[in-house]
Amino acid sequence: LLFCPQLHMLGAGSRGAVLEITLAKILYTSKKTQIIGMSATLNNVGDLQKFLQAEYYTNNFRPVELKEYVKIRDTIYAVDSKTQNGFAFSRLLNFKYSSNLEKADPDHIIALVTEVIPKYSCLIFCPTKKNCENVASMVSKYLKKEFRAHKEKEKQDLIKNLKSIGNGTVCPVLKQTIPFGIAYHHSGLTNDERKSIEEAYSAGVLCLLACTATLAAGVNLPARRVILRAPYVGNDFLKKSQYKQMTGRAGRAGIDSAGESILIAQEKDKHLVQDLVHSPLENCYSNLLLELTKGIQSLLLSLVGLKIAVTHEEVDNFMCCTLLGVQQQLLSKEKSFSEIIKDGLENLIEKGLLKGGISEKDHNSKSTLTITPLGKAAYKGSIDLAYCNILYRELKKGLEGLVLESNLHLLYLSTPYDMTSTCSPDWIIYLRQFNQLSAAEQKVADIVGVPESFITKMASGQAIRKNVDNAVVNRFYLTFVLYTLLKETNIWSVSEKFNLSRGYVQNLLNSAASFASCLLHFCEELEEFWVYKALLMELTKQLTYCVKTELIPLMEVAGVLEARAKQLYNAGYKTLAHLANANPETLVRMIEHLSRRQAKQIISSAKMLLSEKAEALQEEVEELLKVPMDIP
Repeated sequence: LLFCPQLHMLGAGSRGAVLEITLAKILYTSKKTQIIGMSATLNNVGDLQKFLQAEYYTNNFRPVELKEYVKIRDTIYAVDSKTQNGFAFSRLLNFKYSSNLEKADPDHIIALVTEVIPKYSCLIFCPTKKNCENVASMVSKYLKKEFRAHKEKEKQDLIKNLKSIGNGTVCPVLKQTIPFGIAYHHSGLTNDERKSIEEAYSAGVLCLLACTATLAAGVNLPARRVILRAPYVGNDFLKKSQYKQMTGRAGRAGIDSAGESILIAQEKDKHLVQDLVHSPLENCYSNLLLELTKGIQSLLLSLVGLKIAVTHEEVDNFMCCTLLGVQQQLLSKEKSFSEIIKDGLENLIEKGLLKGGISEKDHNSKSTLTITPLGKAAYKGSIDLAYCNILYRELKKGLEGLVLESNLHLLYLSTPYDMTSTCSPDWIIYLRQFNQLSAAEQKVADIVGVPESFITKMASGQAIRKNVDNAVVNRFYLTFVLYTLLKETNIWSVSEKFNLSRGYVQNLLNSAASFASCLLHFCEELEEFWVYKALLMELTKQLTYCVKTELIPLMEVAGVLEARAKQLYNAGYKTLAHLANANPETLVRMIEHLSRRQAKQIISSAKMLLSEKAEALQEEVEELLKVPMDIP
């Protein structure tokens, strides 16, 4: 049984393409697997029903009634499809605004939130991350002091917890807003910070979150009232599905008798908002063609690699079972669906990832397609085919002169390509980092193609005549972030040093750990890259745990995070064997804030891990000592 709770994600870019590929393969290869898909924001259900070969069940039941409103100036209108313009007058806002407060809060957010908090919870969806912080800060600044008294001790505990997560540092905005029961929630926070804020909100310690649209798509945090700060996500006007996801957070089953959403709109957007609230949901379309290298090309390569389909005819049959195949009548008339597939296969042959003929006569005869070693390495390593050839060239170049005085060169090779497009280097910081490099490390910059003269000119704002690859320059900047992170092992200090959000730095670290692991699998399939295997195995561990090398063995134990690993190491538990043979009572006595249950769990996990490692070594020994059957 496979449960897919957000089926509308099929229409969401590269994630949608990956989901479609996964579902199509399961449906094609396993007739016994049952797939259950759910969504509250789907329109063209017929296409998805056909793709999933599914029965369709629908229900309009909502455990808590949702009342939708739109606020323009100081008037609140109920969304009502029966009226001529779709809005019905509901009420005027009843809140005394001073001239100073009117300037600070022209959209009357404080009036809207104080009607529900602190007794009930409230979410404010904001267009940007910065706007989330500004709104949280502004609301806390103008709230009455009585708000501080609500669950005061729990709020102080939350600040202490965040301080512990940040190695002694708390975001100044959160420090200001949390005493009032308010916080912001967006991707600029680290995972641990987000988790603490979500738990505090669920427990009623926080009563107001200013958040971005990502909270609506993922985390289940309902509220009595949901406010949409503006009908925009970033600079783009809200889609109906996004509006539904956000407003759908209003009303908590078992707690509220009703939930309400209020969309704040300007007079100029009134007609667009009328269209938005009354329009049908958008259709869900396949992304296999739009996400070319992560979509159709990646799928074709893995079909041949996994031997699911090895002739043009078999590939055609499989592709007809995808959502793209179901929606092929929507494709342009220039090429047939079969021709698009043929072009995709030819492209993979040109790139050296597949072998075999697919001309018209071959299509009629059943010519077999096979995967090349490079193709096998690409799909085994889950490498985006847009970067496969450049990755191969860079690894090949590294064989000629990999600089191993530090891990800078290896880190550059492990820096994810797909994050370079979102990177905007601060050239002064870039130059400062560049000037701290040793002679050997400066050689790395020369090898990868980042000249010092280019960084110096960019930092001083001079005209650039040199032709330099911006993607390489951006990637090397991200390498500097990772390099500093592995040296300092502190996301907070590194995010300040590079003027990046903590969440972005953590995301870069997680992506690099994942990409290093992909790179390792890529190199394992190509004999010529044998030298990289041991190096990448060690680097993947360093990026995964991002702690001093001596703490890595302890962090491999389930339930041991960085702070706990430091406590254990300082108390003399320096290896896996030390932990596996520890006495729970001694552990509780020596380690602060460690319960007896946690101590027993850690020791049990360490024993299991030690046993697994010993068994793996034993198997290796037995393999070495095995007498060959074909001795002459």
